[in-house]
Amino acid sequence: MRRVSESPFQTEPNPRDQAPQFVLPLVVRLEKTDPPGRTDALETAARAVLVLLSDERARGEGEWAQAVRDWQDARIRKVVRRARGAEWRRAGELPGITVTGRTAEVRVFVPVPLDGWPKELAKLQVSGTDLDDPREPSPAGPGVPVLWMSPEVEMSAGKAMAQAGHGAQLAWWELSDEERSAWREAGFPLAVRTAEPEHWRELTASGLPLVRDAGFTEIAPGSCTVVAEHPALRSR
Repeated sequence: MRRVSESPFQTEPNPRDQAPQFVLPLVVRLEKTDPPGRTDALETAARAVLVLLSDERARGEGEWAQAVRDWQDARIRKVVRRARGAEWRRAGELPGITVTGRTAEVRVFVPVPLDGWPKELAKLQVSGTDLDDPREPSPAGPGVPVLWMSPEVEMSAGKAMAQAGHGAQLAWWELSDEERSAWREAGFPLAVRTAEPEHWRELTASGLPLVRDAGFTEIAPGSCTVVAEHPALRSR
């Protein structure tokens, strides 16, 4: 089954629009010196989303579960902001989880109302977050889930981090409980890579989870941004 037809990221009229709107905040640590690599930041943001979704506090009767349900009942919005120094330390005092990559640190927070951001996060910058890779990323290893980014859509690093998180979440939704457990126990290995144009056309027609952006920021509504290729989904 192709998830895009039911995706909360689609642009068609959707009852999710009538629900109270929530947002999942993510904050990337961006110090003035030694910033993280772009690909590592995208991968770390995607893992952070998965870590939150799989956390016991976000499931069942956990202390974060109602906020996560409220967020998932509406459109699945994610916003990435940046912090350094004292801003990063203050953000770390709010409920959430910090995930560390090779060079990147990303903290994912409990979903908040769209118009009810905590003051520690509301004042953080959201625009202009751009990063570079010091070298071309190597091919993903065999059996590693890949979040394929569109070669046709230009995005800031912050926007791309949110889109990678969307792709990871769509893959998570499609997996069985056993497949989710295996991914979690392995530490959520994944890679983010930009597809070649011909490969991208194949991916978007493959039936794998496909993110269509709602068009709230930066890019046109309905733009295809990410295809989530998890080995368990390829085998179906």
